[in-house]
Amino acid sequence: MSMFKAMDLSAAGLTAQRQRLDVIAENLANINTTRTAEGGPYKRKSVIMEATPAEDFDSFLGSPEKVEVVQIAQDNQEPITEYDPSHPDADKNGMVLFPNINPVSEMVHLMLASRAYEANVAVLRTGKSMAQKALEIGR
Repeated sequence: MSMFKAMDLSAAGLTAQRQRLDVIAENLANINTTRTAEGGPYKRKSVIMEATPAEDFDSFLGSPEKVEVVQIAQDNQEPITEYDPSHPDADKNGMVLFPNINPVSEMVHLMLASRAYEANVAVLRTGKSMAQKALEIGR
């Protein structure tokens, strides 16, 4: 695999992990959102990634495939109900629907996405360093 191919794969990974980080941050920011434009509480979102085959001949020889975000899906879990008659979104029984988002789970996903992002940055830096060293050979 060429150095530029490795850098291209890392760039695709960076883009996918950045989208994943954005969605996780959105979930955490809306953990107490009880009213959305669609009606009802905020629904947790998750990123669905897929490995897409490369367009060149190397893909048939076992080269890694690029990762891409194919969908940002909404979770269909039931919302959490809490009794709070003073809340503006409470129903006639005083029950409020809150998003079913576990902050601990979201933080774990955030850490995993962050580590994957950092790993892709390290690959890009290594590729850049290798290219610079290769150019220095000709001096």
